[in-house]
Amino acid sequence: MIIRKGKPGDEEIILALIQQKAEFDRSMKGFDGEISTDVTAIKNTITSSTPFAAVLLAESNNRVIGFALYHFRYSSFKGQPSIWLDDLLVISSNRSKGVGQELMKALQLEANLINASHIAWTASPNNKRGIDFYIRIGANIDRYEGERPFFSLELSA
Repeated sequence: MIIRKGKPGDEEIILALIQQKAEFDRSMKGFDGEISTDVTAIKNTITSSTPFAAVLLAESNNRVIGFALYHFRYSSFKGQPSIWLDDLLVISSNRSKGVGQELMKALQLEANLINASHIAWTASPNNKRGIDFYIRIGANIDRYEGERPFFSLELSA
């Protein structure tokens, strides 16, 4: 398995992964809307020369089996960036094989490159397996909004 950054030409697979993530979130009752992004939007916002977000892709045998979609934030009070993890998905047939852990390790490396203070994200309260995974990798639950947990993974300097 390799983890690599998304690049021009990956837009269709990124869109397919976003659609699969939306279906997963619907099954967890974490999302009930519709996906309005498309290949053009992904080209303009993720794989362009001035991206607003980034993607890490997990590949095995030349097939994408998972992704992490994230963007950067900045704290004027800390004077330091952080990363918001928007989507993390491992294709169902590849779960519990270390793919999610490798994606999170690669995301931590990306965060360390920019001296980020932490990585943050949220999860559906119904995604017990995901919540357990996040706790296992060392994430903390910072707060709840209703029943929804908000996680952070602090990074060492």
